[in-house]
Amino acid sequence: MRQSKVGYYADFIAYPLAALVMAAFALRSPELRQQIDWLIACVAGFAVWSLAEYLIHRFVFHRMPLIARMHEMHHDHPSALIGAPVWVSGCAFGFGAFFPLWSVLGFKLASGLVTGLMLGYLYYVLVHTAIHRWQLDRNSFFYQAKLHHIRHHFGAQEGNFGVTTRIWDYFFGTIIDS
Repeated sequence: MRQSKVGYYADFIAYPLAALVMAAFALRSPELRQQIDWLIACVAGFAVWSLAEYLIHRFVFHRMPLIARMHEMHHDHPSALIGAPVWVSGCAFGFGAFFPLWSVLGFKLASGLVTGLMLGYLYYVLVHTAIHRWQLDRNSFFYQAKLHHIRHHFGAQEGNFGVTTRIWDYFFGTIIDS
C-alpha cells in the first residue's frame, strides 16, 4: 500500500521503541538466568525472522490474490513508498506472535522471541530500503543484496525471495544466480 514518507519510515521509530520497552520489562528481573534465557529467545526470534521473511514473501506476497496485487505495485514501482503500515505489522506481531506465544511460553520468553522477530523485521526494512533508495558502494553487503533482489524483480523465473539472506532460497531451491 502506498504510504506517506512519515508512514513509510515509522518502522524505524516504532520497532526500536517496542524492542526497548519489551527488553526493559523482561530484563528487570535480577536473576541472570532469566536474562540469559530472554537474550537467547531474542537471538532465536531474529534467526526465525529470516525464514518468516522468506515464507511471507514467497507465499503471501506472491500467492494471496489481494496482497499479491498490492505487492505487484512494488514490483512495478520499486522506489515508491509502498509497504505495510506500522499498525498492520504491529498487529501481526502482537496478535499473530506475542499473545499466542505468551499463553504457551510465558511473558519473558514470548517477549524475547517477539523482540527478536521485530528486530529481524526492522533489519529487513533497513536492507530493503537501502537496496531500493540508497547510493551503494559496489563492495558493500547492501550492493550484493541489491543484485540478488534485482534478479527477483526482473528475473525470467520466480525466486530470490529472501531479502536479508539467501539461505532459504538455497534451501528451497529458489535461488536465481546471475
